[in-house]
Amino acid sequence: MIYLLTLAIAATRFMPHPPNFACLGALGLFAGCYFAGRKAYLVPAAALLISDAVSHLLGTPGMGFYNPMVMAATYLGVTLAVPLGRLVRSQAAMSVHWRRLPAGALVASTIFFVVSNFGVWLGPWYPATTEGLIACFTNAIPFYGYTVAGDLCFVAVMFGAYELSGVKRSAPATAVAHTA
Repeated sequence: MIYLLTLAIAATRFMPHPPNFACLGALGLFAGCYFAGRKAYLVPAAALLISDAVSHLLGTPGMGFYNPMVMAATYLGVTLAVPLGRLVRSQAAMSVHWRRLPAGALVASTIFFVVSNFGVWLGPWYPATTEGLIACFTNAIPFYGYTVAGDLCFVAVMFGAYELSGVKRSAPATAVAHTA
């Protein structure tokens, strides 16, 4: 299930979509809710890495490997949705707390916006000044709306489909892996 989900999410990045309208934040929330231990963090990172590697090999414009600082911030921004997924889950029932999902998606989008654009500011495109930081975040505002819309849309699709499928998870997401 984890491998198929990761590949399916990686494949969605190649479908036509508005800029930043992606399902990676939703995938991080989903992984945080339903996957145990460290593998929850690997799922969104692996989906991003697979799609970056394939797009790099294919020469897809706007995707693939680029500035290491920006890529690190992007990967960090995507994986930070995982602990939010843990918060979305109801601790008492070990199931999704549905009223928390929209807020979780909004927070995941906001964290991604801040972290990824901080990385862009540290990359080669803006001066390392307060004015450069302001310009970077100001120029990124239109993309934020797409990120929020994508996360909300894909959260509804992913969580809804999973719950409707009746698939039972094999281990609760609170299980801690004790391997090094």
